[in-house]
Amino acid sequence: MSGITEAPEEAPSPVYILNPHANRNMDEDIDLSHTTGRIPSWKNIQKSVSTRTGWLGDYDYGFLCMPTLPGFSTPRTPPFFGLKDRLPLVLAIIMGFQHSLAMIAGVVTPAIIMSGSGINGLNLNTADRTQMLSTSLITSGLLSLVQITRFRVGKTSYFLGTGLLSVVGTSFIYLPVLQTSVANMYTSGYCKSSIDASGAQIFEPCPDAWGAYLGTCMVCSLLPIILSFVPPRALKRIFPPIVTGVTVMLIGVSLVTSGIQQWGGGAGPCASRPASGPFVDCPVVGAPHAAPWGDAQWIGLGFLVFFTIMVVEFFGSPFMKNAQVVIGLIVGMIVAAALGYTTSDSIKAAPAAMVESIGDITASCEVSQLSVEGREFESRLQGGIFADGVAGLLAPLMMNSPMSCYAQNNGIISLTRCANTMAGFMCCIFLILMGVFSKFGALFLTLPDSVLGGMTTFLFASVVVSGIRILSFLPWTRRERFIVAASLSLGLGTSLVPGVLTHMITYTGSSEFLSSVITSVNIVLDTGFALGAIISCILNGLLPPNLPSTAEPIIDYHGQTHMNKEIEEMHIGVQSVHESILSGKRQE
Repeated sequence: MSGITEAPEEAPSPVYILNPHANRNMDEDIDLSHTTGRIPSWKNIQKSVSTRTGWLGDYDYGFLCMPTLPGFSTPRTPPFFGLKDRLPLVLAIIMGFQHSLAMIAGVVTPAIIMSGSGINGLNLNTADRTQMLSTSLITSGLLSLVQITRFRVGKTSYFLGTGLLSVVGTSFIYLPVLQTSVANMYTSGYCKSSIDASGAQIFEPCPDAWGAYLGTCMVCSLLPIILSFVPPRALKRIFPPIVTGVTVMLIGVSLVTSGIQQWGGGAGPCASRPASGPFVDCPVVGAPHAAPWGDAQWIGLGFLVFFTIMVVEFFGSPFMKNAQVVIGLIVGMIVAAALGYTTSDSIKAAPAAMVESIGDITASCEVSQLSVEGREFESRLQGGIFADGVAGLLAPLMMNSPMSCYAQNNGIISLTRCANTMAGFMCCIFLILMGVFSKFGALFLTLPDSVLGGMTTFLFASVVVSGIRILSFLPWTRRERFIVAASLSLGLGTSLVPGVLTHMITYTGSSEFLSSVITSVNIVLDTGFALGAIISCILNGLLPPNLPSTAEPIIDYHGQTHMNKEIEEMHIGVQSVHESILSGKRQE
């Protein structure tokens, strides 16, 4: 591929570079120094801020804002902006804001659910919940800067970060782990609870469980740090698509349960629909517009958010489609506030997983029009896993659950054709600002649970679809079907019937060590995606692969299709040619 000829000094500089390999020498390709972040020169900064081209360029901004009208809209393809291309400042700000909007729901949702009420939540007070939301946004912005910038580790061949537009957030993979652990802590008495006069269980705030969880996550983060120095090809053999697909799908299934519980009115004590007491209504008797769990008003509020997301998908502009979840949440927030479902208490209280990462980094390379094979890709994969491990170590120090690469921004890159790291830096700035102004995070706590449930159910169902998409690329021979079926048997079973496997192993002695071991085993047995991942890993390693000649054919019970007939005719033709050749040899 030829480079771009340098223009004379008096000619204006191009807005973006068409050749991503331009101005790169052979040494940079050998040591991959071109993949790391660089501070722009003062001359380039002056050109960007002092000229109209530097601010606006020649981009078609109408593409982002025009709504989609079936039968009237003409499809348009915007130019592609690569990782290191020069991006107009206004476009970088717009794209960065888009990415931050797409990230908000995913970043704050785990914090809202983790700190919420019920046996699976920490039942924290409003001030602590607001702090968790703010730290989630700030931590996401800071750790995303590390992933996007990409640093070389000393003088070695290892890197920290992907160098892609990889935005990180609180991973949903940790959410069912925390829920199972906290439920076990309330059951064992580590977290305090009581029974009121009506027989309903009242759960007291348990910040100690949050501290124990963060400390455990810091220790566990050492594993991905170590594994980041293992060759990526070996990691892909350990975690092939059949393992990652089953795991991601089961994570989504377990999360959808939490989302639909919120949609019904909340996941607290009112979800059991007690006959008497303060939790006969959700969220509690005496709250604005309190009603029993599953009441039509809660279902209607959640459906309003869900329906808004559908409308935006059909008719929204590309900008709106990338922020459809947030738009649905804003509509639900406005309606809930107008009808008196919210209070200002939360605002007043506000002060003025490695399996996922491999797939997400691969997807980021694909939408960025980079190769998903070769030395550079493996280096980006190593840097991304290493940065995820470091994020798992640093995020708990910032009082936040571990973070990893998110897949949400890959859809934005694909739709807008902008994979530029400058847009990623702008996204990080927006996320940090949203966290600093903590009243922004407190707005999410004013919403009724049903409004959040309408949003989170859609969000978590998208996780299920991601797992199905990974599995869809399998060859689906008898071996693959057996592994997936065996993994889903117990994975789905424990997700749909929690606690079914936790009564087999019990301990009533005085040894704290044995008690903690039994507790840990029961947590794994009650975590569907963990069981599914373990079973799929074991079976994938033990079952021999099918030979191409013995692969099970696809049987069509509805009759032979036109395509099948064509394939049969091709086989007959090949066979006849083969026989004619043999007969010719015999005659000789």
